[in-house]
Amino acid sequence: MARNQELYDAILAGKRKDVARIVQECVDAGADVQSLLNESMIPAMREMGDRFSRNEVFVPEMLIAARAMKAGLEILEPLLAAAGATPRAKVVIGTVKGDLHDIGKNLVAMMLRGAGYEVVDLGVDIEADRFAEAVEKEQAKILMLSALLTTTMQYMAEVAKRLADRPDVRIVIGGAPVTAEYAREIGVHGYGRDANDAVKIVDQLVGAA
Repeated sequence: MARNQELYDAILAGKRKDVARIVQECVDAGADVQSLLNESMIPAMREMGDRFSRNEVFVPEMLIAARAMKAGLEILEPLLAAAGATPRAKVVIGTVKGDLHDIGKNLVAMMLRGAGYEVVDLGVDIEADRFAEAVEKEQAKILMLSALLTTTMQYMAEVAKRLADRPDVRIVIGGAPVTAEYAREIGVHGYGRDANDAVKIVDQLVGAA
């Protein structure tokens, strides 16, 4: 199945109602839902992510596109599940203890879902034990930590220590004050400078790049 250009363009433009309509029309016409996702929807979000990284669009445009993507995913997800399609991996994400900021985290979560991952979003102000419990319960292989403050980003090290007995779990961190150097300092597996970069790091860690 070739790219559905109308769907691709509607996601880039953030036209949520159009995306839902086009996806439903494609489903009703018997389109292959996996191909619809992989060849039209995911590439659109990757393009939006690349534009974001190049400073051609900003957070509001990214959120609008991600919500448009979500409108299509809500139609496809039950069909993909019924067809036995499995997500690339399960990801647990949350903002660390003491930090109530969630815009960046929400954007990463939306983009991960759009890229074919199952995302368990714990929310904000999450303690190390809760991250560890969620990873264990969900059998997740990727844990993503967000912080917007220099004071709260230090707690990422506590989470990393709490998960030290789980070398199979890959930890990725991000947020305004976070750096690649800090990621190396606390011994985690990746750092995303923005939402698009974070998804690419996850792709690499799970071998989906």
